[in-house]
Parts: sequence; structure tokens; C-alpha cells
Amino acid sequence: MDITSILISLGPLALVAVALIVFVENGLLFPFLPGDSLVFAAAIVAGAIHINWMLIAAIAAVAAWAGGEVGYAIGRRLGPRLFRDDARVLKTKYLDEAAQFFAKWGSLSLVLGRFVPIVRTFIAPAAASGHMPRSKFSTWNAVSAVFWAALFGLGGALFGSIPWVADHVELIALGIVAITVLPIVITALARRRSGAEG
Repeated sequence: MDITSILISLGPLALVAVALIVFVENGLLFPFLPGDSLVFAAAIVAGAIHINWMLIAAIAAVAAWAGGEVGYAIGRRLGPRLFRDDARVLKTKYLDEAAQFFAKWGSLSLVLGRFVPIVRTFIAPAAASGHMPRSKFSTWNAVSAVFWAALFGLGGALFGSIPWVADHVELIALGIVAITVLPIVITALARRRSGAEG
């Protein structure tokens, strides 16, 4: 899928696409969307669609923040009842992993978790299930959303001026996904190894 061609064909509507995908990934418990690589790619083609990359980053930050708030509300109201061991998407293990991540890192998990696929989607419900106060969650949710969007937006704006990067956006997007998924893979392998040894 040629991300840049799609974004360019959308023109200013690319902002709507970025906002929707980032919001859904962060708020509606659908973990398989490329939010970070999409923001990066959109910032690269910002000039071609006549949009300032800072506007893209700002829209992504608001969408990520709003998604986190919705995810927290879902976790507070429905909690673990949404998740099942045999579910296709809302697997219990995803919530458990996010809860462990939250337990280990506390408030900082809301910043770190924003950069890790799957954890990014389920960290807000995990925070709600862990009884993190709403005001504290909202503060850290906002900090993490701004930091995350600014980093990928600025990265796209800076590296987009490098011809090789501009010509290989899809490859870079796959690389971003691979790097962010790496901690999950390492953790899973470590658990499997410790289970085998035990």
C-alpha cells in the first residue's frame, strides 16, 4: 500500500484520515492501526498537500488525547468484562500486558506506552482498571499525546527532506512498526524461555 500516494490524493482530507485512525487506535480498542507511521508519512508529504506539518502533529495529538480519554472511560465503565481469552481482538492477554506495563512504569507508562503498539491501545483501560485518578490520567495522557505526535511529526518533517527517505516512506513505516513492536517480541520470547526452563 502506497501511503504517500493515498495521503496526497486525499489532499487536506488527509488530516481527517490521520485524526480518525489515531483516535480509533488510541480509544476504540482496535490495536492494529499504524498511527505513528501514518503521522510520520503525513508530515513527509505535508508540503505536497499544502498543510503545515505542525498542524498534522497538532491534529494527531488531539486525536490521541481524545482517544485515550475514551479508552479510559471504557475501562472505567466496562473494565475486564470486555476481554476474553478466545477473542479475536479484545484478548485478555492484551489487557494483562498493558496492566503489567502500567504496574511497572506507573504514570510514565502513559508516555512510554504511547510508543508501543497494542500497549498504546490498551494502556488507558488498564489505567482505569488500576484505579488511576481521572485527573492524573488526563494530565499524563495529554503529555504523552503531545510528545508522541510532535516526535513523529517533526521526524517526518526533518527526514522528509532527505530524498531516500521521501522515496521509501513505506519501508520507513514498516521499520517504525518493527522497532516499536520489538519490545513486545522480546518480552514474549523471554516469557516463553522462562516458562520452558521452569
